[in-house]
Amino acid sequence: MRHVADQFGVALATVQRWVARAKGQRLERVDWTDRPCGLPTPVNRTERQREDLVLTLRQQLRDTSDLGEFGAAASHREWLARGLADPPSVRTIGLILERRGVLDRRQRTRRPPPRAGWYLPAVADGRAALDSFDMVEGLVIRGGIQVEVRNGISLHGGLVVSWPHTVLTAKFVVEALVEHWRAVGLPGYAPFDNDPIFEGPQIHPATIGRVTRACLRLGVAPVFVPPPETGCQAASEGCNGLWQAKVWVRLQHPSLGGLQAQSAR
Repeated sequence: MRHVADQFGVALATVQRWVARAKGQRLERVDWTDRPCGLPTPVNRTERQREDLVLTLRQQLRDTSDLGEFGAAASHREWLARGLADPPSVRTIGLILERRGVLDRRQRTRRPPPRAGWYLPAVADGRAALDSFDMVEGLVIRGGIQVEVRNGISLHGGLVVSWPHTVLTAKFVVEALVEHWRAVGLPGYAPFDNDPIFEGPQIHPATIGRVTRACLRLGVAPVFVPPPETGCQAASEGCNGLWQAKVWVRLQHPSLGGLQAQSAR
């Protein structure tokens, strides 16, 4: 065995395990597939009789309980109420119910998310930057001052910007974009929603708006996301929620100037 181990470059214990698995059988009849390490049954595995008792208690609670509770916590309380010995924990009962497949709610299948900017290959590969913009409307300061906020965030860099204003016009948006990009640099793409401020007037279908023309003159490709697709605007929507939670809801703003100063800070 030592000679074979040296010849094939494996440990002696490996050769001994191969010989033990063969047990005098013909080589073509031996199962050589890998097997998981450890014992076939974990040492801390609950006995079958105790698992059956947990299922029995659950079924009895489901049929006769006054409140209709028959989950892991209710089963644990019922175990203690009956004075049964060595009660399993609530977590153990939950694992038993899941292992035996009696849970009413099936576990949600969570799949890994796609890469950031998956809908634009250059952005997904990190070869181009993307600044996503969105608006928050319907805000009112005491006294009847209407407020609209334009929020933007870069997908890879995380740079954020907010422009609270009374009424957002296409002219104001272009000036704000030029000022922002002059400070941080031009991205490759700029997604917008389908608001007329961004895409242009709806009267003439063959025309484009001021914001779109400004982006094209600067070499930034405007991207208008499909209305049913929510993932493309996830970054800007998250930025909107963060701004409303940390700036708008948390503090009181006596005027538009105070709101703009707080948002800039």
